[in-house]
Amino acid sequence: MAVAPESSPAPRYRIHVRNVGNSPVDTTVRQELPPGSSATSITAGGRSTRAGGSTAEVTWRLRLPAHSTTTLGTALTATAPGQALTAPACAFTSDGSRPYDCATATWQGAATPAAEVTEAPPWRRIPVLLAGGAVLLLIVAGLALVWRRRRGRRVTAAALAADGGPDGGRGTIYPRPAAPSPAGRRRTPPVWLLVGAAVVVLAGVLGAAGWTATRRVAAIDTQKQPTSGAWMGTGVSGPLGVPLRESAFEFTVYGMSCGAAGAARPADGGAAPAAGRRCQATVGVRNLTGDHQPWHGQLQRAYLPGGRWVSADESATRAANLGRDVFADPVAAGSRVVLPLVFTVDGRDPPRQLELRSGVFSAGVRVDMP
Repeated sequence: MAVAPESSPAPRYRIHVRNVGNSPVDTTVRQELPPGSSATSITAGGRSTRAGGSTAEVTWRLRLPAHSTTTLGTALTATAPGQALTAPACAFTSDGSRPYDCATATWQGAATPAAEVTEAPPWRRIPVLLAGGAVLLLIVAGLALVWRRRRGRRVTAAALAADGGPDGGRGTIYPRPAAPSPAGRRRTPPVWLLVGAAVVVLAGVLGAAGWTATRRVAAIDTQKQPTSGAWMGTGVSGPLGVPLRESAFEFTVYGMSCGAAGAARPADGGAAPAAGRRCQATVGVRNLTGDHQPWHGQLQRAYLPGGRWVSADESATRAANLGRDVFADPVAAGSRVVLPLVFTVDGRDPPRQLELRSGVFSAGVRVDMP
């Protein structure tokens, strides 16, 4: 699978589906549409539907010959001028239950260039101004000290030159007794000057540190919710179809579909919730590290309205993956897998957000559901 946006005034996407096998494959291709958008043009054979009553998608049923490539296309309505739109697509088995592969792309309006953020010139930055002010005050204080010393020396020299002695400057034939000269006292800067300079320098340092800390706090997205035990990395949030990176994995949620209420039946034969239903998310997991990385179903959560959450239903996820326990084996170094994750929820409302993690001490990622 490969998805590429076109450079066009309206959102357009090209979807390339390739069969690399030696036999024909029947597949169902589904493209998730961004919230609020609709398809205005679809290549032959595709149709627009509503998944779960709210999210629109475009579906194709294809039969791909061996070693063949098919190109599909869609054109969408733009929800807002210049807004970036992400539309992921997946190729599923013929019954639409298991994904073969998925891809995603984000269309950006060519007519609306991205805003460029320019930094203020150095002379307008607060730390530079504070440091410059401190240096200027120190220079002024040093010049004042030098001026006072030179003025004192001039006054002393003038006094000695004007001193004619008790005989009016006429001299005497008798030498004057040698008088001990007073011990020279080394001049030191006034206390107020030292204290003032120290206060100015300290205020400059504290001001620069406070300004830097304020900038960093302002840069934090206040809409992000904290994750429990987020000790490694920084938690990130994003929409459907956007790759989000945490400490070890890059997660991409390509879509989610929920069944009817009361349709959930546990794979182990136990009792199911009366109003329980299963929501299956198609998730891409890429191991960005150089080592094998394990992950666990209990750390993958679906958040419901009101703040309640449920972990991945491991038995239902195993059934959706044809009996394979995707959490039993670690993800190989540098590899990527696309698989379904199943969450059993109660009530009528679908999950509002998914939280995915590689480990208990990872900050993880949060994906907003449309």
